[in-house]
Amino acid sequence: MATKSLQDAKSVAIRAGAVGMVAQPLPQACPTAPIAATAAESLPWTPGSISPTMRHRAPVRPARLMPQPKVLIANRGEIACRVIAACKELGYGSVAVYSDADARSRHVWLADEAVRLGPAPSAESYLRGDRVLQAALQTGATLVHPGYGFLSENAEFREQCDAAGVTFVGPQAHAMRQMGTKTLARQTMHAAGVPVVPGSLLPLRDVAEAERIAAEIGFPVMIKAAAGGGGKGIRLIGSPADLAEAFAGAQREALAYFKDDAIYLEKAIVRPRHIEIQVMADRHGNVVHLFDRECSVQRRNQKIIEESPAANLSDATRHAMGAVAVQAAQAVQYEGAGTIEFLVDPQESFYFMEMNTRLQVEHPVTELVTGTDLVVAQLRVAQGEPLPWRQQDIVQRGHAVECRVYAEDPARGFLPSPGPLHVYRPPTGPGLRLDDGFCEGDVIARHYDAMIAKLSAWAPTRSHAIDRMIAALHRFEIGGIRNNLEHLVQVLDSPAFREGRYDTGIVKTLPALDAEAPEDDAIAALAAVLWARRCAARQPQAGAVAESAWAQSARTAMLRAV
Repeated sequence: MATKSLQDAKSVAIRAGAVGMVAQPLPQACPTAPIAATAAESLPWTPGSISPTMRHRAPVRPARLMPQPKVLIANRGEIACRVIAACKELGYGSVAVYSDADARSRHVWLADEAVRLGPAPSAESYLRGDRVLQAALQTGATLVHPGYGFLSENAEFREQCDAAGVTFVGPQAHAMRQMGTKTLARQTMHAAGVPVVPGSLLPLRDVAEAERIAAEIGFPVMIKAAAGGGGKGIRLIGSPADLAEAFAGAQREALAYFKDDAIYLEKAIVRPRHIEIQVMADRHGNVVHLFDRECSVQRRNQKIIEESPAANLSDATRHAMGAVAVQAAQAVQYEGAGTIEFLVDPQESFYFMEMNTRLQVEHPVTELVTGTDLVVAQLRVAQGEPLPWRQQDIVQRGHAVECRVYAEDPARGFLPSPGPLHVYRPPTGPGLRLDDGFCEGDVIARHYDAMIAKLSAWAPTRSHAIDRMIAALHRFEIGGIRNNLEHLVQVLDSPAFREGRYDTGIVKTLPALDAEAPEDDAIAALAAVLWARRCAARQPQAGAVAESAWAQSARTAMLRAV
């Protein structure tokens, strides 16, 4: 197979519309032919222009009487790849968007078309709703799937999509607003008869009001950002003496992260478990729950390990939580995928904490134990189709555990560790699922979340699923950056986790991991240098004929066999 010439790449670029025309599909004569990297790099892409994706092309599908939907994925990384996979299964077209830092990312290669949004910072790319919507209109996308984060819970962006005639894959704007502000969500759930944690239903006016409510419900208490999420703007207060300082600190953090300093106060549940219920609703009034996920393994209020079903939770409580979650979704006339999060005390009393009006990062464990595809269901429901299941059809089978693999250094306070993935070889085997957006040689950018991948393991029993996950983590090869693989194994193999008797404080009970010896750093640096030399040796010299992808693959296979 010959590599495409620069002239061919330029021809494709002209058809693709570097000046704003809709991209045409690449020639199908050789469905596995990628565009030469050097040629693609020379093309003058600008924000909003459409680039031909550098990927292996799918075979031409038979012509259909009705045009198939086209989905723009307003996200990046593993969730973008996950949505693209669902689009391929349904036969839908897919459009990726990307920042300069993600120009060669996996999701760009997988999509049928790709549009540059702007520079690397999220505020100049993935958070630019105007550019995302322009890209959808320019490519003829009929749906926008926001994934999670970025624009996924932005009511204004949902309304802009509605006004432009583009279907937003998610709930209505009014539901986002009702559940997006924590105090309004607490008021709504309290009115609907959903149990909420005792505390203030309205934002606190001042420290004096906080002191009065805290005295009524008793310490310890939590102060939280009303517009918050992701563990930001939260303070635990154990005594009245700490209240004033925590109040001011939470307000500052809330303003910095959410541009809203409104905060509220609630009773701190001692040794809580964080258990959530997945719900799905359609516009025809049907609402179901897909059971529970345990998300209590957290570091700084960020989830790192999830499992389904929750361990040591009675069936009576599990079904009661599911029924209350459906009640909560019905109270706001919800549509699409959502998650009702609860705090559960040691006596299994549960309290509404918040609703995430989007697909959750940890949705794979639910799919594994229920045998459902939540993303496909999202796409169908967004187009007006009824739910594909009835409540009685949904059952849990076996047990699933998910681990979030991060580019961070546990031995140095979990500092981010961006950089190139010199070695990236995820494990494979029965019962394993990998959700990722990277390949060996890619770079983990410092501009975004440090998650590399989500590794999930399913087995008939919980103990088997844990053993399968630990074995898989030991086989997961990552080189060039620090990672949390060892920390994940430490948590999974701890007696508290093994026994299923843990709460949100489990990570704090584990001993700190030792920092790697200086010689390990030197070895890693040497490996990086050798890898760089190996990559440089692969580059064609001036005047040389570029080696085809097939030849490179064959040569690599022969070298590994030596």
